[in-house]
Amino acid sequence: MIVYRQIRKIKASGFVGRMFFILSFFHSFIFSYAQRLADVPEYSKYIQAVDEYRPAPGQFVNDAPEYEPGDTEADMIRKCNERIAGKSPSDADAHIVALGGWGGYITFHFDHPIVNLPGERDFAVWGNAYQEMTNQVFGGMNEAGIVMVSKDVNQNGLPDDPWYEISGSCDVDSVGKVVYNYEVTYQRNPMGDIPWTDNQGQSGTIDRINAWHPQEYYPEWLPDGLTFRGTRLPDNMFDLTATVPRSFSQWYYVLMGFRYGYADNLPNFVDKADATSYNYEGCGIDISWAVDDQRQPVTLDAIDFVRVYTGLNQKCPAPNWWGETSTEIIGAEDLHLEASLQHGDSNFAL
Repeated sequence: MIVYRQIRKIKASGFVGRMFFILSFFHSFIFSYAQRLADVPEYSKYIQAVDEYRPAPGQFVNDAPEYEPGDTEADMIRKCNERIAGKSPSDADAHIVALGGWGGYITFHFDHPIVNLPGERDFAVWGNAYQEMTNQVFGGMNEAGIVMVSKDVNQNGLPDDPWYEISGSCDVDSVGKVVYNYEVTYQRNPMGDIPWTDNQGQSGTIDRINAWHPQEYYPEWLPDGLTFRGTRLPDNMFDLTATVPRSFSQWYYVLMGFRYGYADNLPNFVDKADATSYNYEGCGIDISWAVDDQRQPVTLDAIDFVRVYTGLNQKCPAPNWWGETSTEIIGAEDLHLEASLQHGDSNFAL
């Protein structure tokens, strides 16, 4: 059951009343008068439930979570919930959910809105990124996923309101290398390499790595011709094979990390030997980084839904080694639960 808690008043430019949004010429302000709250005995800082799971093809698809003959989209969403809902990344029963190649996504919500506290990371998305063992680069296994946020403005409890992308560090560090309004379509090819084409005149394949992942790579419960749209991040794969002895590894490719603003981009823990040293800075997301489809900043007082999709379209050229870059997540967390719960009863002034 979902209930809605009203904000008693919103004040803007001398006007006090109930408003759904305020738009200025240079900046968007989205302040809803209702907040999505689940009717639960105790609120949690972790994901309550997955709303959508639509991965692109990939080597972990149909395996994390496992597809079984006859499974529907609802079944796969239930299996995602079993892996990540209500869990921290250090829980023994937390398991990754794979999003496949570029564009594959998952949508989830908490049992409360997450408030936007100025100047702070508001929530974290946990993945399985790690620092490469030779410490030659920043990161090493960083399969960055783009994060989006949405507010339940129409109060129907569904993720069908406008979405806003979190503008990460690539927007300032890699100007001219990020592809906006990118689009990819994948075609079925049972038990073979999965072909794709994009709207930039390019094509390629998601290649099979039979030695490690022998299952079908195209999501079995989804239709043929899957098309995804969004932002493509710049390739972050580098070949460091020449820097390590063959006794260490036949191949040594790494995926460099981006500074901030993505999922599965930096390790969950500052100290990998300490499962309590959560990397809130590196994995945390500031809702204030949200932008609209014109890349203009949007100010949201709180959000109700989070979406993560694979932001990289690249594959390792070494045969049977890494394959495609695929974002994985293992959970998410509200970084200031008490403030989020107080938000629904607060007065706001713009």
